[in-house]
Amino acid sequence: MTSNAATSLDPAAPAAGGLSTAAQAAAGPAPTAEEVAAYLRDHPDFLVRHPDLYRALVPPRRLHGENLADHMAAMVAAERARTRQLEAEVQAAIDDGRAGAALVLRVRLAVLALMRSRDIPETVSQELPALLRVESCALFAEPAGAPSFLPGRRAPAETSLPRHGVRLLPPGSVTRLVGRGRDARVRTEITEAELLHAEAAPLVTRDAVARVPLWCGTPCLLALGARDAAALPARQAVTTIAFLGRAVAAALSR
Repeated sequence: MTSNAATSLDPAAPAAGGLSTAAQAAAGPAPTAEEVAAYLRDHPDFLVRHPDLYRALVPPRRLHGENLADHMAAMVAAERARTRQLEAEVQAAIDDGRAGAALVLRVRLAVLALMRSRDIPETVSQELPALLRVESCALFAEPAGAPSFLPGRRAPAETSLPRHGVRLLPPGSVTRLVGRGRDARVRTEITEAELLHAEAAPLVTRDAVARVPLWCGTPCLLALGARDAAALPARQAVTTIAFLGRAVAAALSR
């Protein structure tokens, strides 16, 4: 058995003379079939240590003997593991799709509540959490006169925001939380939870933030906090939450 065959088969084997595997391949011929067979006989656990190779091997015919049966079983196990992984990914996509469809229906109910509301901040904080199945829902705004999220503009002194029910944020918070050039964002790693979700912060495992684009240009934010991650599906919720932010802005502008 040559060292060339050993290093070619085992990725963990050290390179002779400090050469890379590619350099060794260029320096010498590939191992013969007899050398490969001898190496495998000397290292019967090689495939156990490298089970990914089963996906590249041609399965033997199960003619006789337990060794052949075991080899086939290992290949089948590798394929079954891969199949289970694919099934889990497909199921996750299906679950996200269903959760996204459910969120759309709940947002429609929230929009109806906003249409009939005479006190938008109160509706947002008191009615929307139950309709959206979240733990908290609140409106935030940056101080009047703070830089607007619209490039090159500053918020005018006049604003369409009511004087109650809207919490203040430090200047620049809306762009920092939502992201420049984005309308909404679903977050699995939550920052400033106490600021955004107050007493519900310990319960929140996922949240969403959306711009509320007021005509006056005052940077305004809608923040939702959910205990159940399915209430704010990461793959499906962003567009829907952005729409809700625009609906809140339209309601405030009435």
